[in-house]
Amino acid sequence: MGHPARRTGLSPAEYLAFERASEQKHEYANGEIFAMSGCTRAHSLLAGNIQRELGNALLERACEVHTSDMRVKITPTGRYVYPDASVVCGDPVFEDAEIDTLINPNVIVEVLSDSSEAYDRGDKFAQYRSVPSIAEYVLVSQKEVRIEHFQRQPDGRWLLSILGPGTQLELESVGVVIDVDRVYLKVPLAPSASD
Repeated sequence: MGHPARRTGLSPAEYLAFERASEQKHEYANGEIFAMSGCTRAHSLLAGNIQRELGNALLERACEVHTSDMRVKITPTGRYVYPDASVVCGDPVFEDAEIDTLINPNVIVEVLSDSSEAYDRGDKFAQYRSVPSIAEYVLVSQKEVRIEHFQRQPDGRWLLSILGPGTQLELESVGVVIDVDRVYLKVPLAPSASD
């Protein structure tokens, strides 16, 4: 989550009015708004690559692939977030007539960064798990070729698969298989501490 912005104690309706008038994106939790920070070149390329791969794979299907410009409402907790990519198959459901807040995504993708990794793995993932439509959660590293794929099981548990070079990400809920290497095309990975 970004840094708290100046305004606090906002209702969801006040947040949406503020956000729709703002030139900057903000997430919302418990009456507070959090400014979204910029991203690195690697983050941008990874998000673009995975959005393109998903979009190409779902081009002929009744699915939509959204970028980080699509706000997602976590209805059970009232939180509003901007995932790096989201997929909804079938009829998308939006919070209101503005059609800018999706409430029924099937797949969520987050590209990890130093500032957001703990949040993406912890509280944000816990929030996403409360949304019944979300069947798969994908974390993409920008430090190494590594994708973590969490898949909701029929009994409600989440199964983790860790994918590296030469493997494929299989998103069963939307019927898509993506080569992990293609997600990392042209991405300059951060050097490790030993380099």
